[in-house]
Amino acid sequence: MAIVPPISLSTTFKQYSPGDHTGFEYSRSGNPTRNCLEKAAAALDGAKYCLAYASGLAATLNIAHLLKAGDEIICTTDVYGGTNRYFRTVAAEMGLKISFVDCTKLECLEAAITPKTKLVWIETPTNPTLTVIDIQQCADIVHKRGDILLAVDNTFMSAYFQRPLDLGADICMCSATKYMNGHTDVIMGLVSVNREDLHERLRFLQNALGAVPSPFDCYLCNRGLKTLHLRMKQHFTNAMAVAQFLESDPRVEKVIFPGLKSHPQYELTRRQCTGCPGMITFYIKGNLEHAKIFLKSLKIFALAESLGGYESLAEHPAIMTHASVPAEDRELLGISDTLIRMSIGLEDVEDLIEDIHQALKAAHPEFEVRN
Repeated sequence: MAIVPPISLSTTFKQYSPGDHTGFEYSRSGNPTRNCLEKAAAALDGAKYCLAYASGLAATLNIAHLLKAGDEIICTTDVYGGTNRYFRTVAAEMGLKISFVDCTKLECLEAAITPKTKLVWIETPTNPTLTVIDIQQCADIVHKRGDILLAVDNTFMSAYFQRPLDLGADICMCSATKYMNGHTDVIMGLVSVNREDLHERLRFLQNALGAVPSPFDCYLCNRGLKTLHLRMKQHFTNAMAVAQFLESDPRVEKVIFPGLKSHPQYELTRRQCTGCPGMITFYIKGNLEHAKIFLKSLKIFALAESLGGYESLAEHPAIMTHASVPAEDRELLGISDTLIRMSIGLEDVEDLIEDIHQALKAAHPEFEVRN
């Protein structure tokens, strides 16, 4: 038996006789390399089943297809820009009713549920403001109101730091492009469930809609999972040091990191999660020009979208990842011109802090701050 799972590139498989085969017929319907990844990811999520998709948004699309025209989705207000765009401009055009609700306020979630509500979608921590939502309490509210599914986007925490299914969620979804793969070389989505009926329906949709990942991408992601525990521990350690540095710097207005005691949901994070990822957002003092100078001055951090890889990235949500969110919604969510999102990688943390320090100095040369 191979220690490293092989890559099965074949698109089709020989059958013994019509309908009599080894379990594989056509690679869209099932592939040995993909099966290996799905089994490993299910184990990490504490799930019975996992399904892999060509992207995180492909996974979201498949979940939405569990519903029919006229059904309602309640989505928490602060989510990944692509999720917001898909629900608002695509799913809504297909006849699904979309309501955006602040799910940190449980009374608002409960009040928003109607007889047509079939799916509640939360993301925790949220992107980009890192708000933490109580999964267990949301599950309690959702499940006492009938046949409603609770889906949790677990992209930021990964299976290592948070297990939504253990907290009452029906569906755990993540963009494996980020921490689960961790090497910035795969686009992929993963969906984990425990319910047999959900698994059967999603498995049908995976084949029927066809947005499946390639065997090579499955091989790469499976490889990435092998170091998930090591990577996440170091992301947490580095991010905590960077967050503490930013919080002490007078050129920074506010730091948002769930591992800091200053975070409004710090205690909830401690109860719900076993650690924090490398995601930090902060408000730089000044205006858009100060934010742009800071981002352009970084040397180790790359100015780029995405997150969760071994390398450190920084971006401007209002202009980049969340530009598709309506301006009035961005304002309400606090996605302002001075908000900066950082994905803290695995480089030497002293080098990262020095890079941030010199970029802050470039943005605010009038400050005299000792490093």
